[in-house]
Amino acid sequence: MTYSLSGFTDKVAVVTGAGRMRSIGRPIALALARAGCDVVLTGTGRPVNQYPQDEQAAGWRDIESVADEIRQLGRRALPVVSDVSDPQAVEALLAHVVEAFGRVDFLINNAGATRGGDRVPATEMSIDTWRRVMDTNLNGTFYMSRAFARQMGEQGQGGAIINISSLAAQLLAPDTSAYATTKVAINGLTTIMARELGPKKIRVNVVAPGIVETSRLDDVPRGKVWDEMVAAYIALGRAGTGDDIAHLVAFLCSEQGEWISGQTIYVDGGHLPTPRR
Repeated sequence: MTYSLSGFTDKVAVVTGAGRMRSIGRPIALALARAGCDVVLTGTGRPVNQYPQDEQAAGWRDIESVADEIRQLGRRALPVVSDVSDPQAVEALLAHVVEAFGRVDFLINNAGATRGGDRVPATEMSIDTWRRVMDTNLNGTFYMSRAFARQMGEQGQGGAIINISSLAAQLLAPDTSAYATTKVAINGLTTIMARELGPKKIRVNVVAPGIVETSRLDDVPRGKVWDEMVAAYIALGRAGTGDDIAHLVAFLCSEQGEWISGQTIYVDGGHLPTPRR
């Protein structure tokens, strides 16, 4: 007997932050396309000189490249440069999606602020940096969820919102005050919205990755430093991949996941609270 996920026929998914080659957003978008969704992809329109070297070498075109991959799977793709931290841009995105596809069924809030300048003690963080992280991670998740949940509710056929959080919400490590605070808040917002939207058959869940091999973590040197970190902190002995996260997202969107809502699910390879010695 074969077993596969169902409930994706004629459905439309929106995945924010979906343009990176080594990422979580791209595998999520491709997994939903393989399941049968048409997919809307958003990105910031970052300039090519800000791409990692491997993307530049591959001639990567951000969300346009991912859109091509989705079309090769036989599904429709709509790449849109949009800023989740701007509520007017979010409303314009919603209108664009409805005009193009007539509906939206799944929203994956994956967009996140660039890592770097926020990894300092709270007392040393600039106000601009704090606001940048809050505006993208937390406010962006709220603006997108608010707008797209309204559309799902008007359609009257339910839907699913998946918020990508982080193990950082559990670790609350030093030098992560802005980032971790947004993820704790996203987890709370998810629980509240799940209770509010449940009567409309809209499920809201969090997927919280641990250490995943993406370009976002390129500030951690690969090789000895990376391998020692993985060996010390991950019980299963390897870093995660974008596909590891995408599989769970697809399940939560499927008919098989239709009785799961208000949950925060950590996908972290069995992260160890203290390093293995």
